Amino acid sequence: MEMEFLTALLAIIMIDLVLAGDNAILIGLAARNLPKQQQKKVILWGSVGAIAIRVVATLAVVWLLEIPGLHLVGGLLLIIIAYKLLVDDGDHGDVKAGANFWAALRTVLIADTLMGLDNVLAVAGASHGNMTLVVLGLLISVPVVMWGSTIILKWIDRYPIIITIGAAILAWTASKMIVGEGFLSGIFANGFVKYGFEILVIVAVIGLAKLKQAKNQKSKSEKSQKESVLANTGSN
Repeated sequence: MEMEFLTALLAIIMIDLVLAGDNAILIGLAARNLPKQQQKKVILWGSVGAIAIRVVATLAVVWLLEIPGLHLVGGLLLIIIAYKLLVDDGDHGDVKAGANFWAALRTVLIADTLMGLDNVLAVAGASHGNMTLVVLGLLISVPVVMWGSTIILKWIDRYPIIITIGAAILAWTASKMIVGEGFLSGIFANGFVKYGFEILVIVAVIGLAKLKQAKNQKSKSEKSQKESVLANTGSN
């Protein structure tokens, strides 16, 4: 039992590193046009608001996951989130910088409510209804949201494998949510089928994402070559 608790806690920590850090970045983006003093206030109150929203949302999701069928729905959503985590180019250009303190704070709270859903769902799924793990997950996400974005960005830039590991953990969490669905218990009663399915989900998510990345990279390379050819033609 202790091993299961520690495994779930490590999964939650990794989830917070790869997902909560993204939410921390948007706070900086929303406050980037404000004076330094107001930036600090937006970061402080934006973080407090983001954490309060996350507490309420996580507790609500843990309760909702008791409803039959929602483990399956939550697992499928997490699979999509894991896939998007790998194929997302990290563009945050759509996060508008606020013109004043209240505008920036409003942007932070709205954006975090929308972007934080993946983190909430992942933590709730990884905790398997264990409220101690939920609380620990929330406590871990506090410093990540408030102070961790710069460090996380440096780690990810230096070790891109962190994103792949995070996506694999999300896919694993998703598969465990699906196999834990009550009305599917008969299908996954066999250990071989259960663990085989969990491995298949992880491999499928990472494999499909890598194929998508390669396709995107090829498209960018071809586009760059065409632009280079047109530029050379124009100069001649």
